[in-house]
Amino acid sequence: MEQSETGRVAATDGWFTVGIRDAAWVQNEYFGDACIFEDYGRAAFPEIGYTLCVLQPGQPNGMYHREDNQEDFLVLQGEALLIVEGQERRLKAWDFFHSPAGTDHILVGAGEGPCIVFAIGARKQRDDSKETLYVRDKTALKHGAGPEQDTPDNKVAYAPFPKWVNGRPPSFEGLPFA
Repeated sequence: MEQSETGRVAATDGWFTVGIRDAAWVQNEYFGDACIFEDYGRAAFPEIGYTLCVLQPGQPNGMYHREDNQEDFLVLQGEALLIVEGQERRLKAWDFFHSPAGTDHILVGAGEGPCIVFAIGARKQRDDSKETLYVRDKTALKHGAGPEQDTPDNKVAYAPFPKWVNGRPPSFEGLPFA
């Protein structure tokens, strides 16, 4: 492990352990806070990606999309609104959502306080014909979680929103790893 400006990150592709409160974090006033377990530049996980998301009510964890990889989400604390295939589903602590490749989806923080979600995503080799598609959907737009137009370009989908910044969340108050 190595200390970075955002917290402790993997410096090699070998095994490691890290406490959540010491790991690298990024923040976004619109999309919440996220704990990053890997250093994408030097020691990216080639097979599976992991992110711990902390969402306040109304904060989506990204833009409504589908991709050619499986993703899975476990709500650890609080409540989330799952938007999947244009439908709304309420999730609470210990609810699990499996998203097979090609499924339109996004999560939005809900309830009275922070929602903590552990997200896992497969990383298979992508060929040139497969990509993530950010999908315009009226249900996602209603919750501020969808792009204005279908696009495979993440720069277009995320253009109206603030950029992620490195750093720990300003307060871990009320979170189990504080």
